[in-house]
Amino acid sequence: MAAAKGPGAPERPVPRFSTGYMDRAVTPGDDFYGYAAGSWLRANPVPADKARWGAFDELLQRNFALIREILEEAAAHAPEAAPTPVRQVGAFYASALDQGERDRRRFGPIAADLERVERTRSLDELLELVTALHRDGFGGLFDAYVYPDKRRSDVYAFYLEQGGLALPDRDYYLEPGFEAVRTAYAAHLERSFRAVGDPAVRAREAAGTVLEIETELARASRTRTDLRDEERNYHRQETSDLAARHPTLRWARYLAGREAGSATYVIVGQPEFFDALARSLSARPLGAWKEYVRWQVLETSAPFLHAAAEEESFDFFRRTLSGQQEPEPAWKRAALVVDALLGEALGQLYVARAFPPEARRRMAVLVDDLCGVFRDRLRTLDWMSSETREKALAKFARFTSKIGHPDAFRDYGAIRIDPADYAGNVRRARAFEVHRQAVRVGGPVDRTEWGMTPPTVNAYFSPVKNEIVFPAGILQPPFFDLEMDDAVNYGGIGAVIGHEITHGYDDQGRKFDAAGNLTDWWTAADAAEFQRRAQRVVAQYDRFEPLPGVAVNGALTLGENLADLGGVSIAYEALQRRLAAEPARRRTLDGLSPEQRFFLSWAQVWRQNASEAEVRRRIVTDTHSPGRFRALGAAGNHDAFFDTFQIRPGAPAWRPKEERVRIW
Repeated sequence: MAAAKGPGAPERPVPRFSTGYMDRAVTPGDDFYGYAAGSWLRANPVPADKARWGAFDELLQRNFALIREILEEAAAHAPEAAPTPVRQVGAFYASALDQGERDRRRFGPIAADLERVERTRSLDELLELVTALHRDGFGGLFDAYVYPDKRRSDVYAFYLEQGGLALPDRDYYLEPGFEAVRTAYAAHLERSFRAVGDPAVRAREAAGTVLEIETELARASRTRTDLRDEERNYHRQETSDLAARHPTLRWARYLAGREAGSATYVIVGQPEFFDALARSLSARPLGAWKEYVRWQVLETSAPFLHAAAEEESFDFFRRTLSGQQEPEPAWKRAALVVDALLGEALGQLYVARAFPPEARRRMAVLVDDLCGVFRDRLRTLDWMSSETREKALAKFARFTSKIGHPDAFRDYGAIRIDPADYAGNVRRARAFEVHRQAVRVGGPVDRTEWGMTPPTVNAYFSPVKNEIVFPAGILQPPFFDLEMDDAVNYGGIGAVIGHEITHGYDDQGRKFDAAGNLTDWWTAADAAEFQRRAQRVVAQYDRFEPLPGVAVNGALTLGENLADLGGVSIAYEALQRRLAAEPARRRTLDGLSPEQRFFLSWAQVWRQNASEAEVRRRIVTDTHSPGRFRALGAAGNHDAFFDTFQIRPGAPAWRPKEERVRIW
């Protein structure tokens, strides 16, 4: 990576693997996570401007120090002289940091929207307004997006999903444990309505109305665990049938307004949600829905308006919901928005500085090593029949990977970026993306497209494309380190590669075939055996408690937990093969064997502290287990882990061999 500090900022240390993070006073058998990262955990409390702090965050901070340099330089360029990507990201960034102009405009950027809500005189007019807001990237009532048809993965389809909630999950509206959050939310709603000029009585009544409507939508919504079931959340409906089922929702007009009027069918995720929404739209007075839509405009826009509106939004959505005490610096908030909305323009500048060709070459070797192990696993699994095995191998034969960045970057030249109009830039950039997606409905899927920006510190598996994608942002320490030994890299990025490969065969990924279509290609006996093993993993993680009385949801996190188990197992075998092929690479470093460094690297990748509020929020909303249990859960199902650290029966970390689960 070229640089690691923003203008005037101190040099940030490289967050690579370190034996200094260990606590050798702790024995691995008593607390392996504490042994691997205990010193780091004690020395790194959650900063005031964060809700969680871990290895991902350390890398993200270092990453954004370079991004800040790029953006500061871009903003300083004369607009007429700069290349388009530089001009656009520079002007966008400058608009975000022009606090004086933002404060001068106050609610001006959304005044026309609020006035239009007030002028609405019928439900038809209100739904037309919601359509226009969706077209500009606002939320409200439900979610709608374009994605490859999961049963015909070569074409794009229009999806309709439950939505319309401002709180993180339906449970926040319905469960007794979140009563204090609901009270704080009602107060936040009231303050927000007062800020746009509502008298006290109307603001209080509007707040109650919004909370009442969202609670009704929450009751009609499926749980996060239920939403993970790909088959149960796929309902193809002809547009004519959908219109007949919900005349209140005026679907033909909505689709036409979303530039998808030629679609002959849509994919409805949760039909019962839309049944309930249609009933509620007919039953509630128009005035109630107008207050709800007003809130959608306010809530979506607040982070991009004047300082008071942004602070009010932060106070509830970050301070109250996540325990983050202070906002991140203005430059960082601006950089995150530029990355989210002009990500490939920023990414084009980023990779020129931060992604050396050697990183791509080394990653390709690692991917090949992991693929070789997984292919052999598919060939030799003792619990899978030859009929299913043949199809599993056929699927893996079509598996592909993308590393670093797209070969061609997206052109954002059609977006008008005004250095004095931050909220307008956000709106126009969102509208650009909504339009770009909508006009593809019914057309062929672009298999070259990336779903993450190059600076992103993450990776993903796409079931409809049967591919893994690793942006340049994650291909740095502690995940991938050109200066480290194989054991550390296989325990870091190697296990992450294995994790993403395994997603193609987790409890939901396994339902997609070689072409990326949602179809059942398993024999009944093999599916039952997979499910039996998977349920054992659910039971294991259900017993983990990040807070007293607060347990991990093993069903919600099952896909990620299965991917972790597979990733560690596959990467460990790949390391053993590499060391056997090149014995000179087997070295003891810092008194640790390659096997020990492998598992320590895996655990240190998930070093993490978090506020209590953030832990509680993620237990409800996140499909990933907390860092401690990602480290322990995967290692604790691996025979070599116990042998490597000589963990014996009776130790707290011991798991009897018959209780260890292996699927892939």
